[in-house]
Amino acid sequence: MASASLPAVSNPRAFSRFTSSLSANSLPFAIGSVSQTVALSWYFQGLRRRSEPFYSSPLIWASRVPRRSFVANAISEEKLPLVGNPAPDFEADAVFDQEFVQVKLSDYIGKKHVILFFYPLNFTFVCPTEITAFSDRHPEFEKLNTEILGVSVDSKFSHLAWIQTDRKAGGIGNIKYPLISDVTKSVSRSYGVLIPDQGIALRGLFIIDKEGVIQHSTINNLAIGRSVDETMRTLQALQYVQENPEEVCPAGWKPGEKSMKPDPKLSKEYFAAI
Repeated sequence: MASASLPAVSNPRAFSRFTSSLSANSLPFAIGSVSQTVALSWYFQGLRRRSEPFYSSPLIWASRVPRRSFVANAISEEKLPLVGNPAPDFEADAVFDQEFVQVKLSDYIGKKHVILFFYPLNFTFVCPTEITAFSDRHPEFEKLNTEILGVSVDSKFSHLAWIQTDRKAGGIGNIKYPLISDVTKSVSRSYGVLIPDQGIALRGLFIIDKEGVIQHSTINNLAIGRSVDETMRTLQALQYVQENPEEVCPAGWKPGEKSMKPDPKLSKEYFAAI
């Protein structure tokens, strides 16, 4: 499949001519079982130094598929997007309850949802605020039949030392979920969050459902911490639409609020009520 180079985003006319010239065969992804399809390659520039590389990210927009289920099946000769596809399995050393354990992701299939989050390094600054925030809210995730797994490239010995350090001294204390050691960087690499020239992971977070499929992902740059509240809200929305496949959740939806029917006529009931 021929590849095309993207024009600079700073030149809208060139980008418009580029996208309008694309044929179905030249697009990097195809959407299956869709009556009308729009597929667009888009790329963006995040927080980076000028000397750092520029990355692109394909986005897929799909129209309604049968049974009013908004599901895009990505078929490509290239690497598939993570969201909507099975989570890369792994087995790795971890620390839980101040003991060394083995964690295998596929052990949770059919049993629990999983919040899998990556962070750069132990004994740093933003990282302990995220790790302890998830630990403090762990009982709420348990009520939603969800396990939390934290991952960094540190060794299990470093994890244990950090856990045994008091929070007031920059440690994390005895947290309520496993911290996984990814010293080989294979897990970070398989989830697309590894910064190769630094050997650490970006702040990637993935929500994996009970079938082992990634349903949500976010990736923050190193300086930006994540929100446990938003992770919880997204998980609740995911579980709601899986239990109610004829409905979708609008922006900012929370349990108890009105959902929407993904239909041109039936959706008017939602819009009329807001």
